[in-house]
Amino acid sequence: MTETTSRASISVRGVVQGVGLRPFVYQLALKHGLAGWVMNTSEDVRIEVEGKRQTIERFLHELETHVPPAARVASVSVNWGEPAGLAGFEIRSSEAIEGRYQLISPDIATCNACTAELFDPENRRYYYPFTNCTNCGPRFTIIEDIPYDRPRTTMRHFTMCPDCQREYDDPLDRRFHAQPNACPRCGPGLKLVDARGKTVDTANIISTAARLLKSRKIIALKGLGGFLIACHAQSETAVLSLRERKKRPSKPFAVMFTSMEQVEEHCDVSPEEAKALTSPESPIVLLRWKQSSNIARAVAPRLKYLGAMLPYTPLHYLLMHEMGAPLVMTSGNLSEEPIARDNDEALRRLSGIADFFILHNRDIYSRYDDSVVMVERGEVQILRRARGYAPYPIRLNFKAQPVLACGAEEKVTFCITRDDYAFVSQHIGDMENLETAENFHQTLELYQRLFRLEPQAIAHDLHPDYLTTKYARELAEKTDRKLIPVQHHHAHLASCMAENGVTGPVIGVAFDGTGYGSDGKLWGGEFMVADFRSFKRVAHLEYLPLPGGAAAIRRPYRTAVSYLISLMGERALEQRMPFLEAIDPVEIGLIKQQLKKGLNSPLTSSMGRLFDAVSAALGIRDEIDYEGQAAIELEMTAYRDLVKVGDESYLFSIREENGLKIVCLGDLLSAIIVELCQDEPVPRIAARFHNTVAAMTAKVCQMISAETGIRQVALSGGCFQNRLLLRKVIPQLEAAGLTVFTHRQVPTNDGGISLGQAVIASSAIERE
Repeated sequence: MTETTSRASISVRGVVQGVGLRPFVYQLALKHGLAGWVMNTSEDVRIEVEGKRQTIERFLHELETHVPPAARVASVSVNWGEPAGLAGFEIRSSEAIEGRYQLISPDIATCNACTAELFDPENRRYYYPFTNCTNCGPRFTIIEDIPYDRPRTTMRHFTMCPDCQREYDDPLDRRFHAQPNACPRCGPGLKLVDARGKTVDTANIISTAARLLKSRKIIALKGLGGFLIACHAQSETAVLSLRERKKRPSKPFAVMFTSMEQVEEHCDVSPEEAKALTSPESPIVLLRWKQSSNIARAVAPRLKYLGAMLPYTPLHYLLMHEMGAPLVMTSGNLSEEPIARDNDEALRRLSGIADFFILHNRDIYSRYDDSVVMVERGEVQILRRARGYAPYPIRLNFKAQPVLACGAEEKVTFCITRDDYAFVSQHIGDMENLETAENFHQTLELYQRLFRLEPQAIAHDLHPDYLTTKYARELAEKTDRKLIPVQHHHAHLASCMAENGVTGPVIGVAFDGTGYGSDGKLWGGEFMVADFRSFKRVAHLEYLPLPGGAAAIRRPYRTAVSYLISLMGERALEQRMPFLEAIDPVEIGLIKQQLKKGLNSPLTSSMGRLFDAVSAALGIRDEIDYEGQAAIELEMTAYRDLVKVGDESYLFSIREENGLKIVCLGDLLSAIIVELCQDEPVPRIAARFHNTVAAMTAKVCQMISAETGIRQVALSGGCFQNRLLLRKVIPQLEAAGLTVFTHRQVPTNDGGISLGQAVIASSAIERE
């Protein structure tokens, strides 16, 4: 050692374990001739290096700028000190620190190097369906606790053979400390069984499965976070059979393609969409579906967008290679149930759906659906956040109080805050059954254990009958924690603000189906001035009745009849409208009576219900079998005549009432009915309707901005999954000089609400 030698103690935080950071640091230290060590702890990766100060600074620069592809460095802190005379460089054993936590990598799609080995006949992992390395493979789905070492994963049951152990122990190998490391000699294996669980005798499971799929059979296969169900995507017969068995009449399926080239045969793909498809997250991406495609139309009935994905595990690569054709790949569950996770569970729950099962013996610790995204204005917007994204947290621009937020009722996620992180769970599902509730509890326990989370307060939706609300109350009573109710649409807007680093105030536009309002009515077409502390409702769509409540949501024609009567009088039903002819006159009579007497006809200001009513009135969708179907098909219809319609829109008016701006819908609906009765093409009416919603949104926001001086607008709620609405409204807002924020990291639908609940509750605690 010389007098010019320095010592640096370094802490690296973020997703830095199980992603090849330690071997990277080891090789970097050798490259620069530095002495010291690197190790994992329960909160970070710690590094000690000694050498010339300038050399250490070059080392630090490369550490921050050339990290492995799967690593996500949140911070690097350095303390300089006197050298201790270290010699050589070593990787030390992990150290557990009580109460500390570190971020965990999501599961990562198979990397190019592993894919090449998979199809190399000279490689010992040739055709091995569990190939992985430090740059790819399972992570979150196999972890039981931290630090992330093999004994704390479901891979602890597999003892590595000498060859795998050598790779695992070699800092210069890309499989150094790859916890799922395995090969055909020592790792997990596949089994093919029929619907009764009887083993199918075959020399090649993958090729047999492909042959079965080509013969129109349905196969359930165990994936990273649960079972997927596959069938031939170009067979109308196979797809319709899957729909019937899965009890999913028309909700779209995702399709897995063999390659980007095959995706481009069937879909229009922008460079940004291609980047999302081939990213380590490898989500389902909604792409424009080509008319020339021979994918069965039953895959996504009446839709112009197709959910496309590429293989993201070795098993997928092998199956798609043998298949050579696109496959439907949908969650292994009955409609609205959680994805099946274990072999026995899958055979029990899915035997009525699948003809055969591809099973394996690597346990899944946490259920994990595929993520779904769309690309708008060149940016990825997440619609379902799961594999590839969770459990990576949302970085906040403030230090939050420790809060558990329980989410809403549909598309449930929970969120727990700690420090400047918001840990939003993977998509859990709709809280409609015991299985989903159990999945919620199990996943919550896992997050609390992994990230050492101890929330001091519990946030929930205002709706008293949501299962998440009931759970929050029960948990608060058991643990004596503070309970904080949060209004649904305030949570939507706070979620958008939090992920964009905006503290407010903003003009918030929250458009969705329904959410419980602070006046006890069903909100859903809301304009607010909001920040994390509070909100003020300044405008909304006029209240209209929903005859039958939930029945009107499932049957939009009831909403259409109600809106016609409420806005135009019963004589409106005398107009020549085809959708009325399909309704039993007795039911129309009952709806009239409900409206007159106010029986089970809650008032709503919902934008989602307005979309439903217009969709039904135009004869597009009178009953739904999945959420948002009527509005989605209305949007699809509008695309047909966009060019002819241009910017044409209908009249609407805004009145003042008790200090609120009320957007009146009578003129809009009257104009639609007049054009419908004049045989105006339905696509043109649908397009003008979208233009009108965009125009009223921009108009109200400009009025609020003029009165308040606020120039920031946050858009949130399920209606903003509508690409056409986004494309129409954002340019108008920006042309008015307003800055627009939309969702990117969490869903704009109810899957993002838990984040908003958490930051609002944190703000409430801070004020106290």
